[in-house]
Amino acid sequence: MRAVRVSAWFSPRFRGRFMPLLRLTILHNAANNLLPMRTGELVFPWLMRRYFGFGVLDAGAALLWIRILDMHFLGLIGILILYLRDPGWFWWAAGLAWIGALSLLVLISRAGTSPRLAGGGRARQLVRTVATAAPRDPWRIVRVYLWTAVTWTLKFIAFASVLAHFVPVDFWRVMAGVMGAELSSVLPFHGIAGSGSYELAAVAALVPLGVDPRVALAGAVNLHLFVLGTTLLLGGLAFLLPRSAGVR
Repeated sequence: MRAVRVSAWFSPRFRGRFMPLLRLTILHNAANNLLPMRTGELVFPWLMRRYFGFGVLDAGAALLWIRILDMHFLGLIGILILYLRDPGWFWWAAGLAWIGALSLLVLISRAGTSPRLAGGGRARQLVRTVATAAPRDPWRIVRVYLWTAVTWTLKFIAFASVLAHFVPVDFWRVMAGVMGAELSSVLPFHGIAGSGSYELAAVAALVPLGVDPRVALAGAVNLHLFVLGTTLLLGGLAFLLPRSAGVR
């Protein structure tokens, strides 16, 4: 799903090159899960340049916007958790308003072509590169966001299922625990392979909701082992995929 999302973002430049893109995406995800302080993000522009000849700055700017979409959908999941805790019409209104904020991407992209950003120093050029990296086509934004939604929805279902096996509480509490753990991996205080920080974030989210600390810690540790296990397995298998058409 992540590879399809990247392909949709850069469409049609990856047409017929999905397998190398899948390899890149899996290795990038493995680096994010294993390296500390979000340094795994550097793997994406590096591999984009190595495999496909993309400029490092252009690839990095695209990744920034993809991460913004990730954080946006996490905010939508947060609204869902609050709704499950205390159902009410206002959460539906908040969700619709939050989704409507995606229209800002089109405005930002168009602002990147403004004559005011033409020329100037490196800072202005950097702002222009980041702004123009946002897709101008509303339908492309919709496609990429839908793939973002599918990716995170499946991930939360899988992680919540694992955590619920060890922490038998209400579903919204389990979702909150997964949210805490995932925020530790997308924010800059992620430790080496998430050791300690992943568990701490999950426990910090669960304990205030009335979950016994020992139960919360056991669930967080097992969820983290699941994440690391799949990361190592898929990361190893990714090296079997071609780096370019017909070449390994």
